[in-house]
Amino acid sequence: MRGRKRIAVLISGRGTNLQALIDATNDPNYPAQIALVLSNIAGAPGLARAEKMGIATQTISHRGHATREAFDAKLHEALIAAQIDIVCLAGFMRILSDQFVRRWRGQLINIHPSLLPAFKGLDVHARVLESGARISGCSVHFVIPELDSGPIIAQAAVPVLADDTEESLAARTLEAEHKIYPLALGLLAGGKVKLEDGRAVFSSMPTNLGLLINPLG
Repeated sequence: MRGRKRIAVLISGRGTNLQALIDATNDPNYPAQIALVLSNIAGAPGLARAEKMGIATQTISHRGHATREAFDAKLHEALIAAQIDIVCLAGFMRILSDQFVRRWRGQLINIHPSLLPAFKGLDVHARVLESGARISGCSVHFVIPELDSGPIIAQAAVPVLADDTEESLAARTLEAEHKIYPLALGLLAGGKVKLEDGRAVFSSMPTNLGLLINPLG
């Protein structure tokens, strides 16, 4: 019988959320360990983060595959070979096929830089600023075939300041992401939340599922 859940983190870039997950999983009492970091981009900086910590890495380019489904089939093969239990998307800049999402139903999570269901999709921070919203944030959710629409596991709110730019709002939101992603993964890996009948069902309701990040400390 295996102990901690085996996690794969899929990335395309810097891997700052990956680093937050690495830091969390370094605690032997955390219910998950990162067994594989996989990127569709050769030389993605996040791969170096993983290699520095002795974590297995793999690159599977999305180029050269006839269809999205063919690429996703290669991802699936790699995940099965590594005996992965849970897949975390952390800046993985690919839309996954419905077939892949259904194969990993309930074991596939993503972090999005808004308070879903608001501001799904791309260019989030620009749209938040344009809207005049005074609060933004981030959400960790189960991945379902509909983009950014899966049941929410946890969220963090951050203020939108009067002098914010896209860059400053993105930086503040990213700090919140680094807090909430390890929290959500810990709940899933620890068996405290599951996807059931289209909802995130908790065995007991944690008190810190909605965090408020104060930029002034």
